[in-house]
Amino acid sequence: MNDALRILPEIVLVIAGVVLMLADAMMAKQSSRKPLGWLAVVGALAALAASLWQYELPPGTAYFGVVQTDAFSVFFHVLIACIVLVSLLITIDAVKDSTEGLGELFALMLFGAVGMMFMSGATELLLVFVALEISSISTYIMAGFRRKSAKSPESALKYFLLGSFATAFFLYGIALIFGATGTTRIEAIAAAVGAGNTPALIYVGLAMIIIGLGFKVSAAPFHVWTPDVYEGAPSPVVALMSTGPKAAAFAVLLRIAYGAFPLLHTHWVPALWWLAVLSMTIGNLGALRQRNVKRMLAYSSIAHAGYLLVAFTALSAEGIAAASFYAVSYAAMNVGIFAVISHAGEYDDRLTLIDDYRGLAYRSPLLGGAMAFFLISLIGIPFTGGFFGKFYVFAAALHSGLVWLTIIGLINSGIAAYYYLRVVTAVYSRPAEASPVMAVPRPSMPLLLALFLTAAATLVLGIVPTGVLARARQAAQTYPAFSQTAGTPLSER
Repeated sequence: MNDALRILPEIVLVIAGVVLMLADAMMAKQSSRKPLGWLAVVGALAALAASLWQYELPPGTAYFGVVQTDAFSVFFHVLIACIVLVSLLITIDAVKDSTEGLGELFALMLFGAVGMMFMSGATELLLVFVALEISSISTYIMAGFRRKSAKSPESALKYFLLGSFATAFFLYGIALIFGATGTTRIEAIAAAVGAGNTPALIYVGLAMIIIGLGFKVSAAPFHVWTPDVYEGAPSPVVALMSTGPKAAAFAVLLRIAYGAFPLLHTHWVPALWWLAVLSMTIGNLGALRQRNVKRMLAYSSIAHAGYLLVAFTALSAEGIAAASFYAVSYAAMNVGIFAVISHAGEYDDRLTLIDDYRGLAYRSPLLGGAMAFFLISLIGIPFTGGFFGKFYVFAAALHSGLVWLTIIGLINSGIAAYYYLRVVTAVYSRPAEASPVMAVPRPSMPLLLALFLTAAATLVLGIVPTGVLARARQAAQTYPAFSQTAGTPLSER
């Protein structure tokens, strides 16, 4: 029973997903499947409640030590449950009663969340691999869910092929580490690495794991799939896949780097340093050239992966807390902006170009204001979650002596302001009289709930971030070896 309590959120989501599929099969063929979305929302709320309850459990492991419940895993469990909850609300708003396979779509969102949660709590690399596949397969299918659109199946196929290739790197890296250490448990790997000479296989295996996870978080140069998949996948699906799987993959990378290979930081920190620089630079420069909103946000997500990696290279508890906080703030504002895009363009993505959003604030002041607010947060303007997210990341880097990385990050933030403000300008510009103006659907209750939750979270994180930051710092204490390193330059460690 104790083991089951430590994976209670995952159990709740699995039960909810199975019930959804059974209910879908028993409904009449012509019946609307939209009510199943509210059943999925109830399941996500129950998983969120179970995750919050896990804060009361003492840290410990379950099922022969392959799953760990601690402040770190629970933090990401809560984040993933919130992302899935809001993504479900966006999906309910965007889809029509006639949309095919709605019950399957809602179930896949819940099953994908199971994999994401297991990723954040796994202490065994093989379980990480299985959880990664559960999350990935669900996402591959959801990316191609608009079967009547040519772009959607194309994006799903690209995502599947490149994702399988990256997963092979990850799995082969696990195999090499097992060959060198005789174990796939994270704590045992750390003990084996610290016991004596480190075989070359470990370095190769670690490099392959970083490549595999680099693809999942869309870090450059492993980002080539991102723009096409974001453009072709339904917007509600992009809201989930741009945040949930990334948060889970970053949690895995944190646990592996800081938990299994802390003694090899002189090797993986430079690698992550360059990944951060490439991701920020390529992401922001690529976004400058885009006229398609979803492709622009795809390149933006690559840049934000770079900002998160800046916190990784800080090599301190402060850096872990900053990365965790940034994951929350990015999830809130990114899911929020895709809520606007999903509703304005509807399930079929009628509005694709930046110019299509010209005058949105006059057609729908609520949607226009919400979009501008989330874009301002992505820039990092004060009193938004994006500001404190970047502040903590760059502060952690500075305290660790990473001056040049901080300067590069700040320059990239300035570049990003241009293309975000370009969209804000379009939203508040009056459309030309000769150009056709598409009507914006009236906001529904699910959309209003989604916008309220994301806007409130973004605002709270920008005004009173102490609550979430305290939980992030509590999560960082999972790695005591780095608890006292904040403020010590890397050259002195």
